[in-house]
Amino acid sequence: MEPGNKATGHMLPLWTYILPILAVVAFFLHYYFESGFFYFLMGVILIGSVLAAVVHAETIAHQVGEPMGSVVLAIAVTVIEVSLIVSLTLGAKTADSTLARDAVFAAVMIILNAMIGISVLIGGFKFKEQYFTLQGVNTALTALVVISILTLILPNYTSSVPGPFYNTEQLIFVAIVTVLMYGTFLVVQNFKHRSYFLDDNEANLEEDQVKPGKKAALFSLIFLLICLAGVVLLAESLDPKVKQWLESIGAPHALLGVIIAAIVLLPEGISAIKASMNNNLQKSLNLSLGSALASIGLTIPTVSVLAVVTNTPMTLGIDVKSSVLFFLSLFVIILSLRTGRTSILQGVALLIIFLVYIFMIITP
Repeated sequence: MEPGNKATGHMLPLWTYILPILAVVAFFLHYYFESGFFYFLMGVILIGSVLAAVVHAETIAHQVGEPMGSVVLAIAVTVIEVSLIVSLTLGAKTADSTLARDAVFAAVMIILNAMIGISVLIGGFKFKEQYFTLQGVNTALTALVVISILTLILPNYTSSVPGPFYNTEQLIFVAIVTVLMYGTFLVVQNFKHRSYFLDDNEANLEEDQVKPGKKAALFSLIFLLICLAGVVLLAESLDPKVKQWLESIGAPHALLGVIIAAIVLLPEGISAIKASMNNNLQKSLNLSLGSALASIGLTIPTVSVLAVVTNTPMTLGIDVKSSVLFFLSLFVIILSLRTGRTSILQGVALLIIFLVYIFMIITP
């Protein structure tokens, strides 16, 4: 019988259990198969394992409801992102001081411009206007602006060490205040002002929602861990091949960070777009902004601790061109979400910024 709980009607697709196991098996088989097709197959399995991981995370999230469910999903995705960055950094022959910054910055740009842009654009075409709770979005944006400026912009202007770096004391301090800021946001979102992140329809659905049984949740927890292990193992195995491919096409190194972020955020992006198509922009924004906050608020402190423990340099500050696009993204997203309703115009504007961001990476 497929793992699940028939009493609650909670049955997951069979592929969510098969792909994580295939990922682990593919890791061991890659020592014996060197063909390009097999490495392509490993990439497909890796993406499938990421999708399976989020499906299992959603099962666990159903136990706690919204908005905590979005938090569980965001944290699960961030754990995968951190694991990929750590495994690729440790697996490299030389320390890659920019990978964490590139992946986190790419994740934020993808979320703010592509994920929210597509959600708003599709929702605008289908429903003309969509509405959301303004207080919740303002709360998330306040935390996002503080964390992102401290981690991606301020390192460019410190004087203790040259370059876009923090010294050890600064790195530890910023990691602590970043976690503090993100933790405060979680308290506000899930306890103090929970209603800011729910609309009336969502609150009613939450009351009627059938939760998975304990057995189903336990299976999902086990397979979530297997997914994580499979993703990390495959990513470490594929890292040299991906870098060789990027070099062969003359692509800049920063594109690796975009690839990592895109793979990690694919399931969240699909969920956010589906929510918008169901006229639930509130959930879409909860997923999107929550993922951006978790990506910076958890990834940067984690890799900072790794950098301090291993005495490895870690570049945090982004360059001037990236800073301009980043400030433009923050400015436009704040303007777009300031009224509590959206139309297709905001979606188009955000997507144009994302296209410029990708174009400027490929053609600097």
